Amino acid sequence: MGNTKPIGVAYSDQDISGSDLLLSSGQLGYTTAAQGTVTQATSKSTAVTLNTSAGRITMNAAALAAATNVTFTLNNSYISANDIVILNVSAGATSGAYNCWVSGLGVGTVTITVRNITAGSLSEAVVINFAILHCQ
Repeated sequence: MGNTKPIGVAYSDQDISGSDLLLSSGQLGYTTAAQGTVTQATSKSTAVTLNTSAGRITMNAAALAAATNVTFTLNNSYISANDIVILNVSAGATSGAYNCWVSGLGVGTVTITVRNITAGSLSEAVVINFAILHCQ
């Protein structure tokens, strides 16, 4: 069958259905019960554990030098090696001062790297939001 069903700016065959397609006219995400919070105890490189599908990590407020990376581990029993972990800086930080990304992923663990992209040292309790997209 040709491209006959509009889906935004592209067209899709009408035989696409079931679990291959997810549409929402409202919010899409995790319930409050699936979220959690955790705070780093002693340094920006201290590992944290939070066994939820989404949450907020409050980093330690230790100094992070200009143009410097720090890496820490999030231990999370919900993470599989096939999952996708999405991160963003959400609070506690100078606007536009940090980048964050997943630098490693394994069963039950994700390695997160945060970089101070400013020209000066910053001592802030950066808050990182995360969500796990579970892939089978």
